[in-house]
Amino acid sequence: MTSRRVVAFGGGHGLSASLRALRHCAPELDLDITAVVTVGDDGGSSGRLRAERGGLPPGDLRQALVALAGDHPATRRSAGLFQHRFAAVPTGVPQLGEADPDPAATDGRDPGRGADGRDPGAAATGAHGHEPQTARVDGLAGHAVGNLVLCGLMELLGDPVAALDHAGAMLGAVGRVLPMSRQPVGIEAQVRGIDPAAPDEVRTVRGQHQVAVTTGRVESLRLTPAAPPACAEVIEAIMAADWLIFGPGSWYTSVLPHLLVPQVADAIVSTAARRLVTLNLAAEKETLGLSVADHLAALHWYLPELKVDLVLADAKAVGDPEPVERAAESLGARLVLAPVAVTGGTPRHDPAALGAALVPVLGADR
Repeated sequence: MTSRRVVAFGGGHGLSASLRALRHCAPELDLDITAVVTVGDDGGSSGRLRAERGGLPPGDLRQALVALAGDHPATRRSAGLFQHRFAAVPTGVPQLGEADPDPAATDGRDPGRGADGRDPGAAATGAHGHEPQTARVDGLAGHAVGNLVLCGLMELLGDPVAALDHAGAMLGAVGRVLPMSRQPVGIEAQVRGIDPAAPDEVRTVRGQHQVAVTTGRVESLRLTPAAPPACAEVIEAIMAADWLIFGPGSWYTSVLPHLLVPQVADAIVSTAARRLVTLNLAAEKETLGLSVADHLAALHWYLPELKVDLVLADAKAVGDPEPVERAAESLGARLVLAPVAVTGGTPRHDPAALGAALVPVLGADR
């Protein structure tokens, strides 16, 4: 079977879920996987390192690497090390930080992050339930080991792509992780109704974290700088791809930013690759008020030339499929419904179920 080259776009726990699903497909379909990761994170550990050391925020890049880590016991142990997050040390009780649980059991979400996938960083509590006021503040508290390793590799090698390739080799990664751009970006949004007393007032919200947790309705999104240079290796991967996959993930802070990088957008439109959109299972704070169909409309709004081949969604999450089918058709796509959520009602993708749904899609001939 000819290898199929797949490029998955996103950031944080949504991209991790997609990459774990692709790993389930990889042996059957002989997939060549490339993850393209947003570089706008400014919260928690990533935000601290970005502010203090410069360079790309490493957290979402780390999550993608861990999702692609190999299955050998040594590489699984290395993946666990990358996820290990230093806890604050309780006063008078010198002890090590606590390791994050097996990332495979969390759908790619970093257990050290909040429900929205954002990194609380310096707000970490001490081990064994100690409250922050009883913990001794230190420079490592809240940092994941993998963030520090990536930061060190980027400084040592002088190039984030070389650093990610080296880290991928350390983890036995079954794919490649690339940054959307070699320089970090800022994310800004015009948001209506942040203040309940002024529901029609529009304010500018700056920073990926603040946009992700905003309580208003996001009306427009932009990057700073407005036209960051694309990572050249990303453009090469897009042009050589058989499939491009967008989502699941935080729509405004993980999915749409890729469409706002002009060179990436041009490549997405001009490549011969087919395009698949995987829809989320539930709204997040930043997308409250957006219907499932509105998520697809947002793709068209930010990249009107975008044509999509397939939209994959969970039937229970979609509800009435008719408006979603119409929105998919407006992009040129066919809607495919499949049970891709974990059992028990939690709005998380099951990597095995999502992978099973992707096999007939990615394996189909044109």
